Amino acid sequence: MRKPVIAGNWKMYKSVAESVETALALKPLVANANHCEVVIAPVFTSLKTVADRLEGSNVKVAGQDCSTEMEYGAHTGEVTASQLRDVGCAFVIIGHSERRQFYCETDTFVSRKAQAALIAGLKVIMCVGETLEQREEGNAEAVVSGQLDGGLSGLTASDVARIIIAYEPVWAIGTGRTATPEQAQEMHAFIRRVFAQRQGEEAANGLRILYGGSVKPDNIAGLMKQPDIDGALVGGASLKADSFAEIVNYNRG
Repeated sequence: MRKPVIAGNWKMYKSVAESVETALALKPLVANANHCEVVIAPVFTSLKTVADRLEGSNVKVAGQDCSTEMEYGAHTGEVTASQLRDVGCAFVIIGHSERRQFYCETDTFVSRKAQAALIAGLKVIMCVGETLEQREEGNAEAVVSGQLDGGLSGLTASDVARIIIAYEPVWAIGTGRTATPEQAQEMHAFIRRVFAQRQGEEAANGLRILYGGSVKPDNIAGLMKQPDIDGALVGGASLKADSFAEIVNYNRG
């Protein structure tokens, strides 16, 4: 049985004080959410403080990115996966479309980051997804399959067991447009088939695949009814404790 994951990506929002305020407001609202794993990804500057304040709770903390480098060194502006682990992170998000689009990250970078994160003991949320142009040209599956092949390259079977895939159609991120539950299910099922071809049926059946792209309290229940959707990577709606808690508690509607 795949346990759902509801993760909130706070992107480049909130000061340390605002991050702590939101995290502490969220904590009691999701305290009884035993049906899923709850994860929030504050900005780097807030990670340690937020993780300390959430210690002992069911809310886990993620880094929004990590370096491809595993060792300390002269890499100005970078943060290693082990440094994320050191400040209390249990997860890290890699390959987000904004990293790919604005910071020129390739599938090779994503693979190297995944390897570094797994060696550091973090669980990895690896993002894949197509643009609107790629979808309209009929290339959505080819794009996502290529991202999976590239991102998972070099990983062992035991590594892959600690990977979570987040399907985020780029055309739905922050636009208010959301893939219908049926569209999302279609791609999630495709991802599971690709994974089965690469890693085997057992690994594919255990793979958790999250949907991301304008997830809100009013559409989460429909998404979660789909057989291959195992949670959500939430952007804007995770910035407020009450709206994110509604998403986490989708099963109580």
